[in-house]
Amino acid sequence: MYDFLIVGAGLFGSIFAYEAKKAGKKVLVIDKREHVAGNIYTENTEGIQVHKYGAHIFHTNNKEVWDYVNQFAEFNRYTNSPIAVYKDELYNLPFNMNTFSRMWGVKTPEEAKKKIAVQVKEAGITNPRNLEEQAISMVGKDIYEKLIEGYTGKQWGRPCRELPSFIIKRLPVRFTYDNNYFNDKYQGIPIGGYTQIVEKMLEGVEVKLNTDFFEHKAELMKQAEKVVFTGMIDEYFDYCYGELEYRSLSFETEKLDVDNYQGNAVVNFTEYDVPYTRIIEHKHFEFLCQGSGEDSVSGTVITREYPADWQRGDEPYYPMNDDRNNKLYTEYKKLAQKEENVIFGGRLGMYQYFDMHHVVEEALNTVHNCLK
Repeated sequence: MYDFLIVGAGLFGSIFAYEAKKAGKKVLVIDKREHVAGNIYTENTEGIQVHKYGAHIFHTNNKEVWDYVNQFAEFNRYTNSPIAVYKDELYNLPFNMNTFSRMWGVKTPEEAKKKIAVQVKEAGITNPRNLEEQAISMVGKDIYEKLIEGYTGKQWGRPCRELPSFIIKRLPVRFTYDNNYFNDKYQGIPIGGYTQIVEKMLEGVEVKLNTDFFEHKAELMKQAEKVVFTGMIDEYFDYCYGELEYRSLSFETEKLDVDNYQGNAVVNFTEYDVPYTRIIEHKHFEFLCQGSGEDSVSGTVITREYPADWQRGDEPYYPMNDDRNNKLYTEYKKLAQKEENVIFGGRLGMYQYFDMHHVVEEALNTVHNCLK
């Protein structure tokens, strides 16, 4: 009945569906949730676009990717500049001269580099073997202990010395007074939220929501020539080699009768004893706190984000890409390569941490190769 059955109406699956339909293919998209757009789903709450599954800021250096997503929505000029809270102290992120100045009272890049070099020497780190050592070698012991150790420990559910060093390497360190978190040339958030992008991608495509692939697997797979699977690769193979590890999240969202709760879209809480990692104030993503008039919205919506261990039945958000899990994924990948009519994609299908621009690149490459 269909050329493609696409399991998952998130960004990867929706791009694949859009490009396949454009090429004249008949497509069915299913999703176990009651809405499309996966984790980038946004919901209008009294004029505020609420990021239901955590903050999503689009950023890329790839003009082709930027132009591609801009055909579905107009993006604003939002720049991600998080704030970190440690006890009663406030720090700018990413780690930059504002952070170093607040931490040590230094004013110049040379002073900051000297301070870091002294702390690295005292720690005796020459070849970082884990996240803790990598972080100290990058920004020194003070910043590690106040802004990294507790936050990262609760985010990943294990001590930093037990985590791979590559996780911290993603975070920028710059010796300028620049609070822009990303180095990418293009960044912003779609005016009116992300959901509209996926809805436009899926126009004219048959979509069935509240549909669990595994409850109807045999029947569904008979209906299509090929399956595009964006769920957990280990679940697809019934965990035959054991479970891959993931981290999950829970969200506590509330509407407040104040116009501006925290003055910033994202505030990180770096103490381990604070159970949530960050508070998101959604109206800042679209500059709705900037004053009175048409660009202002009364009240505000905040979300506290809690990291959690993943167990079967929970929503998986982050793959745990340490050595053990990567080796296990390699075994599942070998099975996936034997599935001639199944394509595995996205963060869960490929067991890899992807930002949104990575998902767009992967989806476009995959669908174009498939349609050749």
